[in-house]
Amino acid sequence: MIAPESRSLLQVRDLKVAYGGIQALKGIDLDVAPGELVALIGSNGAGKTTTLKALAGLLHPSAGEIHYRGISLQRHAAHQLIQEGLVLVPEGRGVFARLTVEENLQMGAYCRNDKFSIAQDMQHIYKLFPRLAERHMQLAGTLSGGEQQMMALGRALMSRPKLLMLDEPSMGLAPMMVVKIFETIRNISAQGVSILLVEQNAKLALEVAQRGYVMESGLITLSDSAANLLGSAVVRRAYLGS
Repeated sequence: MIAPESRSLLQVRDLKVAYGGIQALKGIDLDVAPGELVALIGSNGAGKTTTLKALAGLLHPSAGEIHYRGISLQRHAAHQLIQEGLVLVPEGRGVFARLTVEENLQMGAYCRNDKFSIAQDMQHIYKLFPRLAERHMQLAGTLSGGEQQMMALGRALMSRPKLLMLDEPSMGLAPMMVVKIFETIRNISAQGVSILLVEQNAKLALEVAQRGYVMESGLITLSDSAANLLGSAVVRRAYLGS
């Protein structure tokens, strides 16, 4: 079992990941405190998705340490991390296209056996996303991109995450749907769930976050409060279009 939370819910030190001969992560440090929303921004190919996959147990680091709730994750498989509350919503949403909306949501609770609480959580998801309630028997592959993103978030919440990692939640969505998704992210954070957010829209990410990291070519090059990063001339020129 995972030990109780330390001051940092997640602590990453000198993390390195290689694909063949390519060093995708070159030794990064980052932290997420309990209840904190942290943004990780950077250009395409900077290593953001690689970081989340390594934290979720989907990639094996070549060096470095990942500590979650006080212990090393070196020997934990991805499914064990989900059981302990470390959950990834992947880029592209990763829905089960031939299952219904409700079946997809139920997959988020596959590690749980508390049937009454699962049913309560399902109703909570339907209140959070009324559109999913309307389409609960519809095949997931027939939903719009925004509806699939809602479902992917709902599926993750069904596992009762302590640390929710979101990879590009606004990708490919219409502006109105992006607003809805980010309102939901704010609400999830307000309920005490820690969030590590990778997002192509740096301005939106920093506006909802408390702190942020800037990643370039497999390295963390800046870290500060989200407000300071929003006001940084370097960040504004590189990522905010001003």
